[in-house]
Amino acid sequence: MKNDILIEDQYKRTFLFDKENVNHLVHVLKRFNTVPKLNNINIITSTREPNTFKIVPNKTIIIGERYLANPVLALVYLRYGIEWQLWYKALSNKEEDVALCDIAAFKVARIFYSLLPKEDKVKLKSLDYFLINLITEDKAIDATSLLNYDELQAFHGIENTNPKVEEAWEPILENLAKPTEYLLMDGGDLRLNIDEVALLNKYGCRPFPRPEAFTFASSTATSVSNFAFDKTDKVRSILIKNSLKHGAQAAITDFSELLKNNLKKIFKLKEESQIIFSPSGTDASLQIAAFTQIVTDKAITHVLVASDETGSGVPAALKGCHFENTTALNHPIKKGDKIEGFRDVELIKVLFRDEDGKLKSTNQLDKEVFDAIKETNAKGSHVVLHIMDQSKLGYGAPSEKMMQDLEVLKDLSMQVIVDAAQMRLDPADIQHYLEKGYIVSITGSKYFTGPPYSGALILPKNVNESINASKNKLPAGLHQYYNHSDWPVSWACSKNLAEGYNYGAYMRWNAAIAEMDRYFKTPILYRNMGIEMFCNFVEDSVREASFLEPLYGDETKPTSYNNEAFGLKSIRTIFPFFIKKDHKVLSVDQVKKLYLLLNSDLSTHFEGSPLEIIRLAAQKCHIGQAVNVKYGNDIQSAILRISLGSRVISESWVKRDISLFFSNIEMQMSQITVIIKKIELIISRPDLLD
Repeated sequence: MKNDILIEDQYKRTFLFDKENVNHLVHVLKRFNTVPKLNNINIITSTREPNTFKIVPNKTIIIGERYLANPVLALVYLRYGIEWQLWYKALSNKEEDVALCDIAAFKVARIFYSLLPKEDKVKLKSLDYFLINLITEDKAIDATSLLNYDELQAFHGIENTNPKVEEAWEPILENLAKPTEYLLMDGGDLRLNIDEVALLNKYGCRPFPRPEAFTFASSTATSVSNFAFDKTDKVRSILIKNSLKHGAQAAITDFSELLKNNLKKIFKLKEESQIIFSPSGTDASLQIAAFTQIVTDKAITHVLVASDETGSGVPAALKGCHFENTTALNHPIKKGDKIEGFRDVELIKVLFRDEDGKLKSTNQLDKEVFDAIKETNAKGSHVVLHIMDQSKLGYGAPSEKMMQDLEVLKDLSMQVIVDAAQMRLDPADIQHYLEKGYIVSITGSKYFTGPPYSGALILPKNVNESINASKNKLPAGLHQYYNHSDWPVSWACSKNLAEGYNYGAYMRWNAAIAEMDRYFKTPILYRNMGIEMFCNFVEDSVREASFLEPLYGDETKPTSYNNEAFGLKSIRTIFPFFIKKDHKVLSVDQVKKLYLLLNSDLSTHFEGSPLEIIRLAAQKCHIGQAVNVKYGNDIQSAILRISLGSRVISESWVKRDISLFFSNIEMQMSQITVIIKKIELIISRPDLLD
């Protein structure tokens, strides 16, 4: 076997290093970071048997050099082989159940293939290989049918002595025989799906790492980091093993409770606090609407502060209406229709901006909110006040003073919901809200840069007790949105909902919690200094660019109960700005087009330009997506946003080296400079925005 060597140990200038092959090989190997990392499994390339593909159980994968001649082909086969080894390890090497490995590896490899970019799939079209032919068949192939293919057994050479699908395997295969990147898109809605060219979802990011992009898009959504992806991929392996050992239900229930306990530890929450995971922030609003109506018989009025800067589907959700055409459980529904079981409620919207697009003052906002609550209370209704901790543009309302002024209202029946979806706050802030009896709505996908669609509600003890004591059931139509397992096990109100588990939501939360954990491991002094350093630079950079006009200044700021302490609530971390060309602000369509161009490789549009320009055009830059905002009193435009995310801090704190920490932050500050330069480059070419 002298010609058979570990793939990582190849150093001779074989065909792999041909000039035309290197770039494509690098392109393909970038996807290799989504392949599970298994200890003691070696990948060996064989020159003696160039057409071979063998799996030596729990030891090696042998792949012939002919496969490596087409890197995409090799990638798909290796993905199959590594997945097979993963399930074999999870079975503790039980050869009699090897059929499970064949089924799971095929299911995963088929999904993995479907997520390849279109250009990679083209490279496989003319090839005649058994696994590729089976994967690309249009017809559905069920698990039982797969056991009839002797070629799958030939890969590993173990005879299938139990050629049937065990009933206990079915939920495990259904939920976990999926690549991690697919699970991170699962249990949300169609907005998480990626296109087949750039592999980006509606939010301009991916469910697998995208290290080639400069990313400051935490006010919208961010591609998962290598760190969090790796942590989540390992969790999938653990869940497979635990599910096979203890059963799928026990394994996922324990995992859900572990996630909740980890979140409580990170934010130092009291044990009696209740956490409810949700597919998204808008789904969390629907949950609020649902359990509000089972704890009171009064008429309900939702007072929604900052309705112009919250999720677009939130008003519909609070009214108990469908806010998309597909639910997180993949049920087709009709957007705008009332969900079965919801009663009519009143919704009062309090906007941050007036009819001319001007930001209202703190006093003006406070008065509108106070008056809405006073009038609603006078009618004997139950008030659900949704306050904004920090919006997508960095504003907060109402003030702490106004909340105190509400004490003068007699017989006030009110529940306060804090929209903390941006999560630009500290553990003490969450604790403060809960102590007041407020429900806190959070996500792991904004400041903490977890994958999009990881929402949660944190309920204080008094709210949990009142819901738990209710004799009413949740609205029947919620079975299309949530499983019974999504709600606290002690609640009787949710017993009528569907069985099952949202594995995708749990995986996204695992990634978000991994980010939170490493962020808070950075010493608080350096963390705060790094935040100040980075944010001051972004603010100055935007102001100094003549073609950018910041939207921030002396405006409504996030409120803080402790103004003496430094915290995320006391500093601006989201920087929205208008973009101008020849002193005229860009139109909405132009801003949206610029956002897409900024996140793309534009080098082909600048052929013949100096190398520096070509490199600038090629750099992919992902920032907060466009938000429609009036410029002045009558010009409709839109803004983009550069935002601080937790990774600016956590990825800078390595090896506990203070000087390296600040140098790493400076490197990310230089990326801000590149982003602004690319914006200038794009607007210098009007044809790109047409």
